[in-house]
Amino acid sequence: MRVRNAGYPSGSKADAWWVGAVMAAVLLWGNCALAAEPRVLFLRGWFGVFSTGLDSLADELKAQGINAEVVGHLSWSTEVADILRERAAGKTRPLVLVGHSQGANNVIDMARALEKKNVTVDLLVTLAPFLQDPVPGNVARAIDYYQSGGWGAPLTTDRGFHGKLSNVDVKDDLTVTHITIDKSARVHADILREIAALAQAK
Repeated sequence: MRVRNAGYPSGSKADAWWVGAVMAAVLLWGNCALAAEPRVLFLRGWFGVFSTGLDSLADELKAQGINAEVVGHLSWSTEVADILRERAAGKTRPLVLVGHSQGANNVIDMARALEKKNVTVDLLVTLAPFLQDPVPGNVARAIDYYQSGGWGAPLTTDRGFHGKLSNVDVKDDLTVTHITIDKSARVHADILREIAALAQAK
């Protein structure tokens, strides 16, 4: 005699119910995992030929299971549109923007464009920016690596900025120049540590 469990379908209907329940759980888990995993975007400098250190950084993050992508700085407005589409779809994972040289200026442009849509940039990192705009108020954490007396300058912030800003002068590191700062082992270690801390916090 078959005994039916109260509250659970049986037979082929039960199989279909369990399959549906498992699929729903997998989708829910996947959405939660996606929401917690940072999206990291790297913007190369002019022509993209002097920013190969960003590719190495992205590869290290991918090896840790973190979503990371490297693009040319001219793509920054396209990337903003992609981020906004993702947010409109309900995916609100932490956002990290890292740029070198002109790409450093353009990640600030990205942050400013996202501010208009009330999107937070959890971490913004600039490597040797030049004549850059202030950091907008939607940035939670900003770090700038520059060389006093050389290339780049400290970041400034908008009046509405309430996050944390660190300006790191690397002038004493003789291995660092404008075209090698993106390859610096020290800078790499710092960026990876900041992203890992962000991933754990979220």
